[in-house]
Amino acid sequence: MILKGLKEKSIKKNLNSILNNREADFNSNKIESMGIIINADETQDLEAIKTIATALQIRPNKLRIIAFTTSKKEVTYSWETCFNPKDFTWNGKINNVELQGFLDTEFDVLISYYSKDVLELKYVTAASKAHFKVGIFQLDKRFNDLIIKTELMNIEAFKAELTKYLKVLNKLNT
Repeated sequence: MILKGLKEKSIKKNLNSILNNREADFNSNKIESMGIIINADETQDLEAIKTIATALQIRPNKLRIIAFTTSKKEVTYSWETCFNPKDFTWNGKINNVELQGFLDTEFDVLISYYSKDVLELKYVTAASKAHFKVGIFQLDKRFNDLIIKTELMNIEAFKAELTKYLKVLNKLNT
């Protein structure tokens, strides 16, 4: 129990450090690669999530999806990569090679498609090296460059709003 508290405090400290040192990396480059972070405890429809990339004309080989779950057993969803709280050490460092690889990838856009306030999800969003970050509405506005306030289960509305704003920002190849 003490280690859990220490772990949470360490992750929060690392998270605040990342957010305080974050500089906007906005450029006019077109979007060609995408990463999506989801909470598998909230969303289980992989095909619906993939339609976000399809709507933006992202090729399948340029799309990576990572899912978080609080489940300690092996997740049977068809996600590419899963992580859980056990993938963080007591001092807040990541000990999952696939998760670290996701964080080190410089996506053109990162979609944070989750609504629950989960520390590990927020950390992964903040630590990502993506150039442009988009998310569902959250109280802390430092995580994302663009926030779209929609219901989590209304993927069609999210796609429509995302497409609209990315066209305005001249980020799409259309």
